[in-house]
Amino acid sequence: MTGFSGCGGSTHWQQRADVVVIGTGVAGLVAGLAAHRRGRKVIVLDKAGEHAGATATGYAQGGIAVVLPGTGDSVDAHVADTLAAGGGLCDADAVHSIVADGYRAVRDLVHDGACFDEATPGQLALTREGGHSQRRIIHAGGDATGAEVQRALDQAARVLDIRHHHVAVRVLRDDTAVTGVLVLNEDGPGVVHAPAVILATGGLGHLYAATTNPEGATGDGIALALWAGVPVADIEFVQFHPTMLFDGHTGGRRPLVSEALRGEGARLVDAHGEPITVGVHPMGDLAPRDVVAGAIDARLKATGDPCVYLDARHVSGIAHRFPTVTAACRRVGIDPARQPIPVVPGAHYSCGGVVTDVDGRTALPGLFAAGEVARTGMHGANRLASNSLLEGLVVGGRAGRGAAEHAVAAGPSRAVAPDRLAAASLGRRDVQAAMSRDASVVRDRHGLTRLRDVLAASTTRPLRHRADVEDAALTLTAQAVAVAALQRAESRGCHHRGDHPGADPAQAFSGAVELDETGHVGLKVRAGACC
Repeated sequence: MTGFSGCGGSTHWQQRADVVVIGTGVAGLVAGLAAHRRGRKVIVLDKAGEHAGATATGYAQGGIAVVLPGTGDSVDAHVADTLAAGGGLCDADAVHSIVADGYRAVRDLVHDGACFDEATPGQLALTREGGHSQRRIIHAGGDATGAEVQRALDQAARVLDIRHHHVAVRVLRDDTAVTGVLVLNEDGPGVVHAPAVILATGGLGHLYAATTNPEGATGDGIALALWAGVPVADIEFVQFHPTMLFDGHTGGRRPLVSEALRGEGARLVDAHGEPITVGVHPMGDLAPRDVVAGAIDARLKATGDPCVYLDARHVSGIAHRFPTVTAACRRVGIDPARQPIPVVPGAHYSCGGVVTDVDGRTALPGLFAAGEVARTGMHGANRLASNSLLEGLVVGGRAGRGAAEHAVAAGPSRAVAPDRLAAASLGRRDVQAAMSRDASVVRDRHGLTRLRDVLAASTTRPLRHRADVEDAALTLTAQAVAVAALQRAESRGCHHRGDHPGADPAQAFSGAVELDETGHVGLKVRAGACC
């Protein structure tokens, strides 16, 4: 594959579009379809192959949190649960806006072909997960909701121009607005000229050695935004799913064990059968994820055991209700109907991201972001279970419609690629080792300072292949996490500082991280996250 030397005047190919979407998960495909249905020319970039199963959406188990009419639930109750989980950093207006639009977004998804489980004909089945006061989680295939959402959207998205094996390297801009995207594909570097770009790249789980995320979750959208001069916020809040399946391996993507199992009565115990969360939180095993993950981490450190256990032996019909979990367990020799499931916390979801409003707009005209890569104010310091697919559906659609409108207003653009492209980076495994050691479930100043210094020692390398781009994105995203986590000298939501175990009311604000004036690896932190 060709390098980028001289690509400012000699890129190998050029294309034009009204809207470019980067990512093919729930937010990206919903956004692309929304822009397409507004009559815009849309190109969707996917760095993986057509059948790679590379989106986090496809792995989502639990479901979609949504208030259904006639259930006794309410938008206000869902908002209250979300705010309670968010550690004081949610934007209440944003939460209400997104939650209130959830039922419409789910209806649109059903119109696009998604099928959800029913309790009785015409009545959707509901379950409950941690932090929710009501049973409001709709699901598909028991615990295969994400796979069904992805299937339906993949089918609907056949009308879109999806470019596989296309790696977004830079969002291109002039002094005032987006002009396009620099892309690397099998033909070498090229430019897609477009006045509107939507980041829907997913998360950053592969900052860590073990994660529930697919291989491509390398913080690409965070890096693309920072390189384009756009701030990210709340990036220190990385949610660790309390129950990632433990099979003795310590690296790569590991299956998660759905929180819905605890919603149906499964209990967390240690190797001696002692409960994990008794006395820790009034909601016990159904406490918000940061509480449960922190309790498990503390128990493991106290006992020296490699894992704890989720005892689901008394959950009736587990193989039928949770086929994905059952299959994952059986692959490692565990029958969850007969044996407790070994679990550990695993890097799962980024609560922060590119700063946007509730319509996906960023501070840079023409640049939008939706899904896990975006920080709308929905999640604050800790995401409430099953709010992720909800946010992807709602904000993805809004971003697509907004991008289409912007493209019409802005008209055609002309992008100019840089003459040479390089970035500071460490290898993926080096980043993962440093992050897993110093920025995991519990952090402290000593470890975070060491992490910052390790990352600062990265060297500038040319970006010639997908792996080069991902290494650079991981390195820059890790720097953002390290700086933000150092600055937040308290414990709040899913950010646990061992040297500052309590929350500090004076730090109840979102910190926004940006590249410094030199455009290099220096970062600055400022209070507030308005776009």
